[in-house]
Amino acid sequence: MSESIRAVERALDVLLCFSSKTPELTMTQISERVGMHKSTVHRLLATLEAKRFVQRDPASGLYKPGNRLLQMAFLTLEKNDLREVAAPYMRQLNEIYRETITLSILDDSDMVYVAVDASPQTVMLAAKPGQRLPAFCTASGKVVIAYSPESIVNEIFAQGFPEYTSYTIHSTETMLHIISLVRERGFAYSEQEYELGINAVAAPILDKGKVPVAAIAVAGPAYRLSVDKMLEIGPYIASVAKEISREYEFSHRQK
Repeated sequence: MSESIRAVERALDVLLCFSSKTPELTMTQISERVGMHKSTVHRLLATLEAKRFVQRDPASGLYKPGNRLLQMAFLTLEKNDLREVAAPYMRQLNEIYRETITLSILDDSDMVYVAVDASPQTVMLAAKPGQRLPAFCTASGKVVIAYSPESIVNEIFAQGFPEYTSYTIHSTETMLHIISLVRERGFAYSEQEYELGINAVAAPILDKGKVPVAAIAVAGPAYRLSVDKMLEIGPYIASVAKEISREYEFSHRQK
């Protein structure tokens, strides 16, 4: 392997240290995570900072992802045809239920919003593209987990079930039972499991091999989006997700 390729690999390893669980890191922490000497990490960070891929807080000395990564992420989202296919369906759901509609994908053990259609109501779920939420305790995450290969499910479960609220699910057995119900129903819901006062119901967008590529969800205040309400609208969300799946697959066949 040439030295230039090795340098690129090392720089990517540094960037991959950052996650929703570790959004900011010291140089020492990065050095320990990538297994490189501090002097090497320092040179890589200096180069990445100069190109705005990372930025350093002068007061704390902590590093975090830079604006250049955000620009590239939005460029990727703008060219994502799944967002284009889902957009009219998201608007339709927004008009029907007047709640926030989200489109998200699985990244590691998190769900990442790639599109958001905000509720027109004053009290609503505040969400934005790029935001990350743990998969195991969100409606979107549950439907993706339910239809994912066993290897991916095991990787997510292996990271444990941190407690975010008193409603957060803690055991593998309970999660497996929920996954079984999700497969039967074709949709999932979450009841204040990640954030108190917020509920959501979601369905999976599947490719032709029935592997999830994303999830579409209706999310809002628990007092408006009760469990009974979510069970009522869940089948319709699932039917919309199937329509998006068919159109997404058709758009790919045309390319």
